[in-house]
Amino acid sequence: MFNTDRMSGDALREFGRQLESIGIETLWVPELFGREPFVTAGHVLSSTTTLRVGSGIANIYARDATAAAAGALTLSEFSSGRFVLGLGVSNAGLAEARGHDWEPPVEKLREYVNAVRGAKLSIPAHHKLEIHVAAHGPKMLEVLGGLVDGVSTFLQTPTHTERTRKHVGSGVALNVTQMCLLVDDPHEARKLARKALTFYLGLDYYHRAWRKLGFADADFMDGGSDALIDGLVAWGDSQQIAYRLDEHRDAGATEIVVIPLNPAGGAQAHMSLLEALTE
Repeated sequence: MFNTDRMSGDALREFGRQLESIGIETLWVPELFGREPFVTAGHVLSSTTTLRVGSGIANIYARDATAAAAGALTLSEFSSGRFVLGLGVSNAGLAEARGHDWEPPVEKLREYVNAVRGAKLSIPAHHKLEIHVAAHGPKMLEVLGGLVDGVSTFLQTPTHTERTRKHVGSGVALNVTQMCLLVDDPHEARKLARKALTFYLGLDYYHRAWRKLGFADADFMDGGSDALIDGLVAWGDSQQIAYRLDEHRDAGATEIVVIPLNPAGGAQAHMSLLEALTE
């Protein structure tokens, strides 16, 4: 996973092909403040042959459930089942900016997933719709039991991965997103990690999740404490980063969604990191 909205269309197409060539299974494309994720997924899927593409995440306030089902099933049809529908509730501010009233997120997401599953559509070459949802808290995880194929977490530690696996059981995929930074120097690594985390450190619902992992309010101040930064971003050489990914796998993660932060900045993912991790 990477903020693919910053890449040109041609660069994104080539990025998908590169990922496929080094054995990466899935690319998750965002829905932030740029491209429409289903259209973006179609662009990448049409340029690859084995790579899966998921929406990570499609905002449920951005389209009704029937539109989401139609888009996802169409992409699955055109790609022989390589599209994954990733859904999430986003946050109150973004929902209201779209002109929607914010609703209790647990019930809202449950009803939406049920509506996607129940959408009556006529699409040739029908593939089973694979639905993954962004969920961190136990209430969300409990109400989605039996409704989804996977759960995705973001900016959490291996301890959180272990707790989430216990909540969802063995029959649900668990995708853990991990920011990674191939930088050895602690000062430089933490400086770059803080820059990458700036937006998220201001969001209260992440604070609530991190407090449950043992962090305190002081850890969220002044760009984040060293302990918080080290807990959320895997930095160091490729072996150190791989060790963190293994911690998540040992804790129950099915798939690690790597965000390959580029030490040089810019719009390109750090391919050297991805290549080192897939060797």
